[in-house]
Amino acid sequence: MNAQLEPLSDKDVEERLAELPGWSVEGGLLCRGYRFHGHFAAVAMVVHVAQIQEELGHHAELTLGYNRLGVAVNTHSVGGRITHLDFGLARRIEEIAPVHGVR
Repeated sequence: MNAQLEPLSDKDVEERLAELPGWSVEGGLLCRGYRFHGHFAAVAMVVHVAQIQEELGHHAELTLGYNRLGVAVNTHSVGGRITHLDFGLARRIEEIAPVHGVR
């Protein structure tokens, strides 16, 4: 099995969460909420995240509100567990968030 797709242990997940402030695990999903100054900034970030997801071939559930974006991800191909791939996507999202004026 590809190492990126191996489910992480609870300990590994906790250690990686420490490197990603604002992210948490809820219901078996790696999650984060973002707030913006307005709707257009939130939509722009959705488009940017979609581009990253296509590059990685790995997609999160995105929930768009007026000035909010919710991200939730796990790896379906390994039974909905959290993997390195999920944390890779989370890190990429964190890298672009400041550009979109996340509050």
